[in-house]
Amino acid sequence: MAKDFDTLEDSNRSGNPSIHDVSDPRRRVVLQGGLAAAIAGAFGPLLASCAGMVGRSGPLVGFKGIRVGTGDALVVPEGYVAEALAAWGEPVGIAGAMPAWQPDASNTADEQALQMGMHHDGIHFYPLEGSSTRGLLVMNHEYVDDGLLHPDGLKTWTPEKVRKSQAAHGVAVIEIALTGGRWQMVRPSRYARRFTANTPFAIGGPAAGHALMKTAADPSGRTVLGTFNNCASGMTPWGTYLSGEENFAFYFAAGDKPDAHQQRWGLRKSASFRWPEHDERFDAVKHPNEPNRFGWVVEIDPMDPTSVPVKRTALGRAAHEGAWIATTKDGRAVAYSGEDARFEYIYKFVSRDRIAPGGAKANRELLDHGTLYVARFDADGSGRWLPLVHGQGPLTTAGGFADQGEVVIKARQASDALGGTKMDRPEWLAIDQKAGEVYCTLTNNSSRGQPNQPAVDAVNPRANNAMGGVIRWKEDGDFDGTTFRWSHLVLAGDPANERAEAKGNVKGDIFACPDGLVLDTRGVLWIQTDAHATQMYKGELKNIGNNQMLACDRTTGEVRRFLTGPTNCEVTGATLTPDGTTMFINIQHPGEAPGDRSDPANPGRFSRWPDMAPGGRPRSATVVIRRRDGGVIGS
Repeated sequence: MAKDFDTLEDSNRSGNPSIHDVSDPRRRVVLQGGLAAAIAGAFGPLLASCAGMVGRSGPLVGFKGIRVGTGDALVVPEGYVAEALAAWGEPVGIAGAMPAWQPDASNTADEQALQMGMHHDGIHFYPLEGSSTRGLLVMNHEYVDDGLLHPDGLKTWTPEKVRKSQAAHGVAVIEIALTGGRWQMVRPSRYARRFTANTPFAIGGPAAGHALMKTAADPSGRTVLGTFNNCASGMTPWGTYLSGEENFAFYFAAGDKPDAHQQRWGLRKSASFRWPEHDERFDAVKHPNEPNRFGWVVEIDPMDPTSVPVKRTALGRAAHEGAWIATTKDGRAVAYSGEDARFEYIYKFVSRDRIAPGGAKANRELLDHGTLYVARFDADGSGRWLPLVHGQGPLTTAGGFADQGEVVIKARQASDALGGTKMDRPEWLAIDQKAGEVYCTLTNNSSRGQPNQPAVDAVNPRANNAMGGVIRWKEDGDFDGTTFRWSHLVLAGDPANERAEAKGNVKGDIFACPDGLVLDTRGVLWIQTDAHATQMYKGELKNIGNNQMLACDRTTGEVRRFLTGPTNCEVTGATLTPDGTTMFINIQHPGEAPGDRSDPANPGRFSRWPDMAPGGRPRSATVVIRRRDGGVIGS
């Protein structure tokens, strides 16, 4: 998510030590005084993390890299074709309810609830009957640009505009098919659904029915209206979709005196999206427990159009980027997740029970029971998972945690108490199930090493970290292990920069601000970037160009540019058909304004993608990428 709200979210004021506070003093001097020396010590030869690639012939990355992009166009390598699909405002395909997109943004709130939402993000393809030519796409709609959503933008703010904004958030399920050589939406479809900020969601896990989850509208604390700010996504081995509720704090107004709990979660006097002005439940002064009902990982069964989605509270409350599943040798699920906020944490959850045969229904409570951990990265390249379990260590009633429900609701405070490592905006993760490795993007953190802010440490080695990077770790033993070894895969950057911390160590095509991360079945690690409109084309990012997607060969460390997006967009989300011949990605907020709100009088000022109509509105959309010869993507 490229909007400024990510970088504004900086509420970790705990005294929790960073790695530099506990590491060897001589090493701290090296880390703070010379990036080159830090790289030499922290970056050994790339691990041969390619158990799934043994015996392959030819190069893993087989396309010719493209140049940095600066125009209002989406560009892919020679031999590839890319087409937009399912743009914001297109009807999702619910029978008898398919209102057409109105280019002047005059669609009503009720119509928007039946259409593709705004700002497409995480996405997954679910084949129907194993097909690579027909299936479901499930995707997040993270947030909205009210300057584009309404004909007159934020002028004359009304209850209808709030309802429309809420309807443009959430998740969509659509059916698609490859017909006549082109992918198209199947409409109507019995699978088509929209989940918005007003859709009922069940609550599962230790926070279900908790006193801190109860409200006047829901005295049982077991049903929540809506999901929003849904960012990254994961697909479970039992066939469901996991969506992370990220920057939920910006939808609530906490008044002049937010309490300590609200402050720790980033709530402020007023809400960035102005919902509280016409929807009282977002007034955290009147309804202080309503924010506790957001910030969860949501599970959706796309194959059952009658199913009720569930917020899985055992995975902990956070500004969740998303959640990704590994499987232990004895068949239990391990969910990894991060918080896209400065100086927040990386988590994992290990299920108590094994994954049962029988799909979603057989595993409907699997993610409600297990153990949640927060990561501590030590300077010697080791790490430890610290259990967020009530009654252990400081997580007691005397310590301010009455029960496990309060531990997961206050996962940040619990992680502060345990000494988790404060990270530089951990976002997407990718898991190599065969090699037992996990990768995570750290997008950036301009506050690192600044006055009164945490200093650099081994895992976050750069002050004023404008460029970001990718870290990786491997558990000692199986995925349920409580210790691990970590290293950096790559520090993003541009060697032409003067400042050492902004040069990076990229082998191949330069990039900055990594965000999306996907590991395909051949072992290629796809990296997507998310620099904000206020960062691009100037300063240390002046040579980076538009946001992009790159392929990393983990055996050689080479990074090669595969795609560049239109002006001021974010490139996000990636999923492939089972045969690997079609890739779907999302282009979010093309034409993003520096202040995150477009001018309704000039909606196409920065971009008119994908319609390119004179005076038209830019629209987030899914992009379908194929090779002209029908081959496997990236090979």
